[in-house]
Amino acid sequence: MSTSSASVQMEEVRGRAQTLLSSSGSAQDVKADVQTMASVALPLSEKYLHVSAEDMLRENSAGRNKQEVLESLNRLVKALSILEKYGCNLTCPTRPRYWRSVKHNNPVFRTTVDAIKGGRRVLYLYGYTSQQVDGLSFPDEVQNPDVERVAAVTLEVMTLRTEVDMIVKGTHPHLEHFQDIIPSVIPPVISQAQLVTDSVMKLPGEEQQQGDRPQVLPLLANPAQVLKPSTGSATASECSLCGGVASLFCSSCDNPHFCDACDDLFHRHPNRATHKRDKLQQNKPNTCTICGIAAVHTRCSTCLQRLCLKCDKLYHSHPDRKGHNRTITTPAKTSSPSLSPWECAHCTTVNEMRAVLCTTCERPRLATPSSTVQESAVSLPASPNAEWQCKSCTVVNQGSSILCEVCERPRLATRPQVSAEMSSLRSDSKWTCQFCTYVNNKPSSVCEICSMSPKDSGGFSLPQSLQQTPCSTRDQPQVGTRPQPLPRVNLELKRQNTMKEDGLSLVRHIRDAEKRGISPEEVYAALCVCGSSNVNPCDWLTSELPHLLDEICAMAASVQLNYKMGNSGMQPMGERDAEDSKQSGPTSTDGGMKLSRAEAKQAWLKVGGDTEKAVRQLLRDRKVKMRELHSLGFQDAAQCEEALRQSGGEVKGALSLLQRPLLEAFHQRVWTVQPEPPIDPKHPDKQRMCRRLLALYDLPSWGRCELVLSLLQEPGVTYSLEDVVQAVKESHDRDFIRRLLNNECPVCLCIFPRSKMQSLTSCQCSVCLDCFSQHFTIAVRDKHIRDMVCPGCGEPDINDPEKLDSYFSTLDIQLRDCLEPEVYDLFHKKLTEHALMKDPKFLWCCHCTSGFINEGDQLKVTCLSCHKSFCAQCKKAWEPQHQDVSCEQFQLWKRENDPEYQKQGLAGYLRDNGITCPHCRFQYALTKGGCMHFSCSQCRYQFCSGCNNPYHKTKCKPECTYNGMHAHHPRDCLFYLRDWEPARLQALLQRSGVEFNTDPSNGAQTDECGVMEQKDEGGQQVDSPCGTKTQPGQAGLCNKHYGEYLVSLINAHSVDPALLYDLNEVIRACERYQVDKQRGEGEDDNAYHARLLKKLMDVPLGEKVPRNK
Repeated sequence: MSTSSASVQMEEVRGRAQTLLSSSGSAQDVKADVQTMASVALPLSEKYLHVSAEDMLRENSAGRNKQEVLESLNRLVKALSILEKYGCNLTCPTRPRYWRSVKHNNPVFRTTVDAIKGGRRVLYLYGYTSQQVDGLSFPDEVQNPDVERVAAVTLEVMTLRTEVDMIVKGTHPHLEHFQDIIPSVIPPVISQAQLVTDSVMKLPGEEQQQGDRPQVLPLLANPAQVLKPSTGSATASECSLCGGVASLFCSSCDNPHFCDACDDLFHRHPNRATHKRDKLQQNKPNTCTICGIAAVHTRCSTCLQRLCLKCDKLYHSHPDRKGHNRTITTPAKTSSPSLSPWECAHCTTVNEMRAVLCTTCERPRLATPSSTVQESAVSLPASPNAEWQCKSCTVVNQGSSILCEVCERPRLATRPQVSAEMSSLRSDSKWTCQFCTYVNNKPSSVCEICSMSPKDSGGFSLPQSLQQTPCSTRDQPQVGTRPQPLPRVNLELKRQNTMKEDGLSLVRHIRDAEKRGISPEEVYAALCVCGSSNVNPCDWLTSELPHLLDEICAMAASVQLNYKMGNSGMQPMGERDAEDSKQSGPTSTDGGMKLSRAEAKQAWLKVGGDTEKAVRQLLRDRKVKMRELHSLGFQDAAQCEEALRQSGGEVKGALSLLQRPLLEAFHQRVWTVQPEPPIDPKHPDKQRMCRRLLALYDLPSWGRCELVLSLLQEPGVTYSLEDVVQAVKESHDRDFIRRLLNNECPVCLCIFPRSKMQSLTSCQCSVCLDCFSQHFTIAVRDKHIRDMVCPGCGEPDINDPEKLDSYFSTLDIQLRDCLEPEVYDLFHKKLTEHALMKDPKFLWCCHCTSGFINEGDQLKVTCLSCHKSFCAQCKKAWEPQHQDVSCEQFQLWKRENDPEYQKQGLAGYLRDNGITCPHCRFQYALTKGGCMHFSCSQCRYQFCSGCNNPYHKTKCKPECTYNGMHAHHPRDCLFYLRDWEPARLQALLQRSGVEFNTDPSNGAQTDECGVMEQKDEGGQQVDSPCGTKTQPGQAGLCNKHYGEYLVSLINAHSVDPALLYDLNEVIRACERYQVDKQRGEGEDDNAYHARLLKKLMDVPLGEKVPRNK
């Protein structure tokens, strides 16, 4: 095949396989295509476009001999199979949960992919490009892997794994491409003259090409005609030892071929027991490569396929394959076992030709009768990456796993054998317990003595001496055999019965002792002492054990005393122990050893109830404890013995008793009532001061303590020790600490440390704690809640609702600790009223300053504080004449029938139509004259009394051009119309047909204006009459208030004052409204005035200006 045709075939198969893998993610779907790609005769550089195959082979084929190189290539095959699974997981539509990362601590990854060179480069090609602490992962911005790229890389990994596997097994068709890469494995090139040409079928047009390509072997027509290959070939059919049919080869022995019997014999040697064997791949060139059943009819030299007649017609019917070069061949007439039913060699069952396992015994098709004995020893998988079935639990596991996923038995472990002894014991009525050797006469799941189940033995079988002969063997003696002697059986039975009775008695005593709080060890020791009598061990422990313990203590003291006096009596400790006791440890001066019952009891239990041994053990234990106390510095033996006696032999308790007198002076100093002397920074013992700082103030280091002392020793220091310690805890920079300790309060102008100052969240000002507390105490008691701002800068802006809510939520936390309880409660009350004002049903009383929520829908409401009634709509005091009439009708009635109201004249009218806060709807009986900037006393809302627009301190919107205090007044606001003369206002009303008053009402005062207005007197807002001289023709009002009266009529009837604007006034109004005032070329004043006036009047009047409804 030419290189161009091989490249075309490679690209065609690669594209088909890549599309299939990217859609399904299954390696089985592209297995045939991968085998085809691996068999294409192309150099590695042209076959692998993504993976650097040559570099991976060179880096992972190091070794001193062929055996080591093959082992390296086997490791490469395992690693490539794991990388193949990573790629298939990424291309699978249902990816695993943790597909984004690969952990280095994974044992499979560490022993396979990370054990070869170039494995991580493949992971980089998959997309694992982000290096983590514990592995590799996809970058965070990548949501899904590039399936097309991953599929292409995975195909090359699968192809390389297939090629390396064929190289190891010696079945690769084009080894000439690997001679320069793996020279130690690839055999030398066979010349063309050494080939047997009689058995070769040459395709048309290839006769001249054989000399040019001596390394490429042509396709073979009949495998029976091929020369017998060397032992290094994985396709040889003869055993290297007996010459029979070979079924497997050993890669550890330089690839010799063996049959099943020879393999069992050869690898039984201990040095060869761990060799790895693989089954031989049986090449079937006479069967179709697609269906695998029919005989080959056509060979295609373009796609390297051997096809039967039907598969050839179907496969080459595709338009892209119609031009392939195909040759018709005649297959050899051989009886293939795959074309006919086959007989199982083990159970002789005749199975169908497509069956792989026997339908009766489920043994493989190629299994031999000899494999029944050592079934699992020779049935190795054909490839280390193929799936394998556990012989114990029959679970199918992955090819890369070593242990079974269910039973965790090794891959090569045989089926567990059933113990013949166990089966015989369980089949009879009698069975022997494998834990206590008791013979149970009745069939049960647990032993009568130890309550252990025979299933817990784990396959353990009894020795032959302990196994009992079944009773059936005695009843049915065989002919010619002598009967077994009966006395032996009776003695054994007696021993078993005695063992049962003793065991049951011990269990009964232990259960009774547990109810009385006695341990099993004490019961066992008591039985050793009084076992021959009928005394209950629990009763003996209560009555006789204390006397025995006193006797043990006395015996131990006597032995110790006799030894000191040189007596050669009983020496339980031995000569070496006595010599050690003489040379080391504190010695008693009073001649007697003080022992306790607790020590004697521990020694008595430790030796199992033997009195003499208990005496020896007690002396040994006491010697060890005295030696330990001696090592801790306590040399007085009498004190040590007394402490051990009082503590019951416990070293910790004795140590506590011995240390108590030594710590008495320290305890007296600690618990004294005298005050601790203060820390003096100028004390000569600097280390002592630093230690006290560390103990009292929990400073982080010794250097910080020295820094505190050095700061306190600086000249002119006025701050306290606590302030310096707090600042040093925050930083070790001396300059920064000085800035923390020197902060000026903007209110009292005193210097305070930063820890004694308070800051609000709305600004950067820091105020001392006293000024902060006093400011907010006065604000809560005497001012409105909107006055609770920073005393330094006046922030935040109370008119901003968003800032107001967040500000009060944090201010509440800060005021909780600095205000007195009654002041804090008052703050909460005002804060609640502020929140209630946002409710549309909230009403302010016109008689007092209280507010409440009105749930009713009637006009008459009664205040809950002063119990006076008023109108919920017009906010006027309630009168009987207001019943069942509207507020306008009631106001008209008062003007016509109330003498007091008529006496007030227009002053009463201005009072009734006074200022209403647009924020809280509180009404003021005041006129709108004077300063138009009005501040509500209830909610501190700042607005214009003429148009109700809010006042702003800074730019209110991006297009605003005002940086200071301003309000955007409309053109009909009193802010602009108050500068007009009354005659001009009257002319505007007359032009619009609105009537107005010029004469005062009967009885009204005409000398001074009596309209109430808000005045600033002594820093306080006071309501008082105007008092200005009145002018004739102005209805008894001053010039200012009469103009206010006329403007109220203009606003009530929505009269546009632009009707009387001259040209300059129109231009200024257009500038305020940002109306285009560009004058046309040659346009006269009248036309320009008319055009601007028309544009100006298109701008609506003020939306919040009070008008008639």
